[in-house]
Amino acid sequence: MTSPTDFNDRMLSLGLARVSEAAAHASARLIGRGDEKAADQAAVNAMRDQLNMLDIKGVVVIGEGERDEAPMLYIGEEVGTGNGPAVDIALDPLEGTTLTAKDMPNALTVIAMAQRGTLLHAPDVYMDKLAIGPGYPKDVVSLEMTPTERVLALAAAGGVKPEDITCCILERPRHEDLIAEVRETGAAIRLITDGDVAGVIHCAEAEITGIDMYMGSGGAPEGVLAASALKCMGGQMWGKLLFRNDDERGRAAKAGITNLDKIYARDELVTGDVIFAATGVTNGSIVQGVKREPNYIETETILMRSKTGSVRRMIYRNPIK
Repeated sequence: MTSPTDFNDRMLSLGLARVSEAAAHASARLIGRGDEKAADQAAVNAMRDQLNMLDIKGVVVIGEGERDEAPMLYIGEEVGTGNGPAVDIALDPLEGTTLTAKDMPNALTVIAMAQRGTLLHAPDVYMDKLAIGPGYPKDVVSLEMTPTERVLALAAAGGVKPEDITCCILERPRHEDLIAEVRETGAAIRLITDGDVAGVIHCAEAEITGIDMYMGSGGAPEGVLAASALKCMGGQMWGKLLFRNDDERGRAAKAGITNLDKIYARDELVTGDVIFAATGVTNGSIVQGVKREPNYIETETILMRSKTGSVRRMIYRNPIK
């Protein structure tokens, strides 16, 4: 029997891929159907069923919400068989419910696993995020910098002009000033409608995606998932929790966070080794979406381990019975 303290990421990684694949299969039936809740619920059900087959003593630390808000995969829910290592689970069963409902690109099923106590228990609030890919000096950009200073610093570090930098930003009214300032520098902007985990991952594969930097505010739980991916792929990330009211500050206190102004670096969001899996639901720039053929269903999954820095892309073809 596996020791409760033995986080064998190599052996657990394939099981994690099966979890994200199952969620993608389930939600794919609802692509383009206009029903976000049904697509999300299908992914949740499939992900939970697969998680409970793994020999882990898992606790959901980033999930579907508080226990009174989510009947399954809620924060604090125990998953797995109860045998094996004690692990933290961070998940988004369907990152891009709107993307799925409208059959738009870059909907993913996403999950990360790490040894117990090593993933930040991020409350369900906004997080100001900044991310860049590998190959740059440490702390070449920072959240304390203005958007203009970030673009200029990154361009100088890369030996290029600001006009050669492309930033990824979530298209929201709250980002109008940010977008205007970045464009003033001459940098290009890739606007995304949803899915900022994918947005951050884009930075780690700049040669493929053309994205050099991600910035802007989005969900804090998604920030932990994005940091998990970047820890595997290489790259730098920073996040600062944003609070709009006392209720949100109370959520932080409940999660054990006392310093509300802290800026978290990537390795503070994810303090230990982590494994990360994401499966495409709709076609995207990271992975292809679910493909249905007459006799089989095919998915593409990206599976990563921070311990080795390995990135594996897997095609899973499953016969339709």
